[in-house]
Amino acid sequence: MALVPLPLEKLLRQLGRLPGLGPRSAQRVALSLLQRPEKLGELQKSLAEVAAQLAICGRCGNLAFNHNAPPLCEVCSDTSRDSSVLCVVEGVADLWALERSGVFDGGYHVLGGVVSALSGVGPEDVRIPQLVRRVKDEGVSEVILALGASVDGQTTGHIILERLAGLGVNVTSLAKGMPVGAAVDYMDEGTLSLALQGRQKVA
Repeated sequence: MALVPLPLEKLLRQLGRLPGLGPRSAQRVALSLLQRPEKLGELQKSLAEVAAQLAICGRCGNLAFNHNAPPLCEVCSDTSRDSSVLCVVEGVADLWALERSGVFDGGYHVLGGVVSALSGVGPEDVRIPQLVRRVKDEGVSEVILALGASVDGQTTGHIILERLAGLGVNVTSLAKGMPVGAAVDYMDEGTLSLALQGRQKVA
């Protein structure tokens, strides 16, 4: 007799494929839900609602929960934002993090990934062509690269810089270096190197 019923085994496999969840974490999540059937029903209802209402913003690639044609997210629908400045991010989670800071009032462009030779992801597989089109069509004056400091993130940034050359747009990137409240002796060599390269005049 199988210890785990087939439907539960399928659920465990699906949960285990989610980011941040391995086999043991997936098992804990599934058992927790099964022990409280009312929570499982609520989760099922929420997933169904999201699946029915979810769309990808036709302009920036953010998540949108409306049915315009094309669908527009909350950021792109906000006419008070500065549409001449675009912040380029790898994914929706990065956009949310920047929005939580409350200091940026421009638009975004979600690439949906980064260029990675090892993974077989090229410039056309992420939303770089759409970014170039937006810069040409929307009168964008500045593009801020808010990509990770990884090799793939830096490679993607260089490709974007090349694609935007000659379009008259100012391309900048987020400052990199020491986080607020950090002590020098706790920083790794890469972070300290970026902090030194990006040093600013104070007097």
